[in-house]
Amino acid sequence: METKRLIIVAVGGQGNLLASKVLGEAALAAGIPVRMSEIHGMAQRGGVVESSLVFGEAQSPIISDGEADAVVGFEPLETLRALTKCNRDTAVITNLAPLPPFTVAIGRGTYPDIGLIQEKIRSRVGRLISLDAVTLARSAGSVLAVNIVLLGALIRAEILPLTAEGVRDTIRHRTKAAFVEANLKAFDLGFAQAA
Repeated sequence: METKRLIIVAVGGQGNLLASKVLGEAALAAGIPVRMSEIHGMAQRGGVVESSLVFGEAQSPIISDGEADAVVGFEPLETLRALTKCNRDTAVITNLAPLPPFTVAIGRGTYPDIGLIQEKIRSRVGRLISLDAVTLARSAGSVLAVNIVLLGALIRAEILPLTAEGVRDTIRHRTKAAFVEANLKAFDLGFAQAA
């Protein structure tokens, strides 16, 4: 099996760790070796959370600059910051809904134009899938399901050796019962949007 390297970047509280666990458990259930690593940073204060997942035979979960096969960004600016992990063949899936940093909220900074962010990403990678995951999550019944919307888009992109049904099954067993229905709908909406 070919090794696949995935980076997931988000702001604290967006569900990066749950998304990583869903993918990791789906891989294990399918008999696919997986290694995971997380960097929490100042997550509780709105800082970045980064997860690295390596599917297939690998000695380490570390993904060096230029090695990512895929990057999933829950926030556009964090996706842009992860470009160092990308190469010309990398697929990037990103949420278009910004979550401005504290400095922007207090008027000490400005958030870059989303169109410019998209242009910069597109010029450096092989494929860019952009979607408003917040709107899709709301329509699924929970704004907290942004992470699962993006997982749907990732699986539809056919980068990882995981099946949609395998990930859906893990969502059924890994998420709290009260959120399963909304999460499955969010997954399906992200999957359909990435078509």
